[in-house]
Amino acid sequence: MDEEPRLGLRGFFQRLGPGLVTGAADDDPSGIGTHSQVGAQFGYGLSWTFLFSFPLMVVIQEVAAEIGRVTGRGIATNLRLHYSRTVLRVIVGLLLIANIVNLGADLSAMGAALRLIIGGNPGLYTLGFGVICVLLETFISYPRYAAILKWTTLSLLTYVAVLIVASVPWGRALTSLVVPELQWNAAYVTAFVAILGTTISPYLFFWQASQEIEEQHRHHAKPLCIAPRDAGPELARIKLDTIVGMAFSSLISLAIVFATAATLNANGITDIQTSSQAAEALRPIAGDFAFALFALGIIGTGLLAVPVLAGSAAYAVTEMVGAAGSLNSKLLDARLFYATIAITTLLGGMIEFIGIDPARALYWAAVVNGVLAAPLMAVMMLIVRNPRAMGRLTLGRRQMILGWTATAVMAVASAAFFAFTFGWV
Repeated sequence: MDEEPRLGLRGFFQRLGPGLVTGAADDDPSGIGTHSQVGAQFGYGLSWTFLFSFPLMVVIQEVAAEIGRVTGRGIATNLRLHYSRTVLRVIVGLLLIANIVNLGADLSAMGAALRLIIGGNPGLYTLGFGVICVLLETFISYPRYAAILKWTTLSLLTYVAVLIVASVPWGRALTSLVVPELQWNAAYVTAFVAILGTTISPYLFFWQASQEIEEQHRHHAKPLCIAPRDAGPELARIKLDTIVGMAFSSLISLAIVFATAATLNANGITDIQTSSQAAEALRPIAGDFAFALFALGIIGTGLLAVPVLAGSAAYAVTEMVGAAGSLNSKLLDARLFYATIAITTLLGGMIEFIGIDPARALYWAAVVNGVLAAPLMAVMMLIVRNPRAMGRLTLGRRQMILGWTATAVMAVASAAFFAFTFGWV
């Protein structure tokens, strides 16, 4: 067994892992684009949604983590063993579609950001970033790769720096967190659903559950359903890790909204479709330093998020068919796992080359995620209440209420999105 984590700041950081990385990956380049658009279009008017969504994020990601750590199996494996395989295939199929499109949007944003900084061909940069991410996931051992991902989360602090150099009216910005500026129109509802879709995303559920299993294997531990005496400290660690990760994600999202509201919206720039457009628009308003930080942040967060998107797809596919596969497996021992990582990443990188607008494709990825999120959350809630899967460690009453509340919110938000999109209201 590994030694106990040390006390102090270093020991605190050592206790963080899957939850921190998952939270940081939530602020991927496509998410940055969404939050930039929200800040540019609505100013501070939707800031309250991040405070509203935070407990929902925490509870559903904690549920995902507990599924992995308690059962020793991923979400897809639990679905295959205890529920309908037809439901499993539909969920994994929708996840693959959404992840490939999301990968395309993220890689395209990274290529565009590098072009803004050094010039050159953004298409080649896009493919280059894809190849780099595939090689890192394939040929670096899990312990080392997990450490790389954890330190890559620090790239998100660039958006705190952007916020510092932006002239934010803090009184109004902080008031907007607790006093909603509600509007009843299609644009506002769509933006609200987009925020929920970028903060509560299915690929994050699969990733965090699978990373708990990877950590369990790394520490030579048993699933908690077999070793319930270890449950107390392990579930406490999961709670801390998830709260910190989701708080970090929410704070960075708010920093992006505040920064773009104080710069772009305040200067009449309200139509931003991608994160790279937001970076470019910042330059004449906030200066070269803010522009460079914003663009570098896109690349840094992309290097974190792309492996998470591809990895979650690989875990889902291999678990669906009952094949071996993990980030700690050798290439020849987990061909399907690594092939899924390579294929999904490269397909995403080629979206721009086949004439599909990544920004438009991302819209449809949000639709697929919206369709998938609520049913998947409902299935997860069934798993954590199932003693055949969880043993004696089924979900408690308080978490159950919060989890079903989060599921209901996502279902209502998705229904509202479709109602406004198709003119039903």
